[in-house]
This record gives sequence, structure tokens and C-alpha cells, in this order.
Amino acid sequence: MTRIEKFFGCWPLLLVLLALLDFSGCEKTETREKVDDTVKELSGQKNLERMDQMKKKISDINKQQADRLKEPE
Repeated sequence: MTRIEKFFGCWPLLLVLLALLDFSGCEKTETREKVDDTVKELSGQKNLERMDQMKKKISDINKQQADRLKEPE
């Protein structure tokens, strides 16, 4: 029972420490950018972005080809 009382007695201190860590984060730094990049890579978001870019490029190429075929020589 003593352990439980000690655990719940530490909550305010724990919350203050977590708030300090949150406010002193690494926003707008290279470290933050690397972390965001890693998260995007692991979540697959980067692959989706690459796929969308490839689809757009393919669409543009198809339009160019269609325009070339329509032009009279």
C-alpha cells in the first residue's frame, strides 16, 4: 500500500517534468526534421508522396504524348 501512495504522490512532479520536456522540445531544428523524416518513412507517408508525384509525372507525360499525336505534321 505504501508503494501506491508514493506513486500517486509523485504525480504532480511527474506532470511538471513532462511539461518541461514538452516545452523544451526540439522544434525547428535539424533533429526535429530528422525525427519527422524518420516517422514519415516508417509510416509509409513518404512512399505515398513519391507515388503521387510519379502519378502526376506519368499523367503529364501522357498529356504531352497525346498532344504530339494530335498535332499535324
